[in-house]
Amino acid sequence: MTNNILIVDDEEIIKDSLSYILKKEGYEVEDASNGKEAYDKIIKKPFSLVITDLEMPVMKGTELIEKIIKLNLQTSIIVITAFGSLDTAITALRNGASDYMLKPVDFDELIIKVNKLFEIKELLLENKILRNEIHRDFDFENIVGKSSPIKRIYEMIDTVAETDSSVLITGKSGTGKELVARSLHFKSKRNKKPFLAINCGAISENLIESELFGHKKGAFTGAISDKEGLIKAANGGTLFLDEISEMPLNLQVKMLRAIQEKEITPVGTSSTIKIDVRFIASTNRDLKKEIAESNFREDLYYRLNVIEINLPSLKDRTDDIPLLADHFLNKYRKEMNKRIKGFSDDAIRALISHEWKGEVRELENVIERAVIFCKDDFISVKNLPDSFSIDSPSSDYSQIGSLDESVRRFEKNFILRALEANANDKEKTAEQLKVGLSTIYRKLKELGINP
Repeated sequence: MTNNILIVDDEEIIKDSLSYILKKEGYEVEDASNGKEAYDKIIKKPFSLVITDLEMPVMKGTELIEKIIKLNLQTSIIVITAFGSLDTAITALRNGASDYMLKPVDFDELIIKVNKLFEIKELLLENKILRNEIHRDFDFENIVGKSSPIKRIYEMIDTVAETDSSVLITGKSGTGKELVARSLHFKSKRNKKPFLAINCGAISENLIESELFGHKKGAFTGAISDKEGLIKAANGGTLFLDEISEMPLNLQVKMLRAIQEKEITPVGTSSTIKIDVRFIASTNRDLKKEIAESNFREDLYYRLNVIEINLPSLKDRTDDIPLLADHFLNKYRKEMNKRIKGFSDDAIRALISHEWKGEVRELENVIERAVIFCKDDFISVKNLPDSFSIDSPSSDYSQIGSLDESVRRFEKNFILRALEANANDKEKTAEQLKVGLSTIYRKLKELGINP
């Protein structure tokens, strides 16, 4: 919407002078002599700002304001009023007007008010765009994949997001646990409130209690002022407790109370503070094993694990590797301003065959490195680290996995290459491999191959 203004006043001299001043400022200005004439214009054409008198014939300014508000337009309103009608102007402000001015109008003050109002509107619009961008980033667009395991994750996020239940996200390091936590928050009714995250293993045992619960001045050496903890700062929103297994045992008791009683006690005080926070935790460890070894409280585990979302490893979703690789390629070629078109066939085969010990995070790092080194139109194996091979799942045989897994991987890659060599003709592929066509179809289904 352009910054166009409608002046509404039954006094010609006021209407003309306001129009003249605002046009000199570069605004597109129209005028109307009463509320009805103004309303008819607003119905036909949206205005960024309406500057209106209150006392007018046919339709008063108060009625015009009510009608504009009911239209639910992005229109701001400045009221012009005599000193004696100040109460009416204040009522108009309560009903949705943005500001008011007393007669006689000070033109310099008017220009300042109008410019400031449009600055604020622009900031609010930018904020809305940014919020929508954040929602987009943490919706499903950045959780890339079409495999069955990842589709189940999408379904769980959709189902769980609107609840206030605690969620425990499990999975290996690098599988995208924080991304899922952010998606849960931004798809929930709490999305206009903060999403805060803390890595429980990255902060020393002496400081983590203060970071989470806050402290009062003088509570300990170095506490020179009051500190608001992350739990209180996340009020109304979501707190993500990354690597919850690293939280000290003595603090787990306090965390349990915070989740159960919805209240916290800052360090150095006996006063409790009521909270409204949704807790999402993550771990790459087996918490049941940690409980058995007395490293984690069982009651906290069950309080956090109302809903568990277990993220699949890349080896369980190899179909998603080309999609993820393309996603990261798109990200880094934009950042580095490169015109790389895609991946060569041998690079894709190498990526699919690789044993991703660092999961999706490792894959992203490898693609970033490849974009840096690639000087051609397509990323090839020579742009990947030396450990990558088309033929071998991994050169580290101590980490290669079970025989069944290795055979399955080899079989999948072998069939993929055969299909590629035969332009995806399944009959030719069956003849070449000396198996029946039904066997090819069965293997495609069993191995999750989508030619």
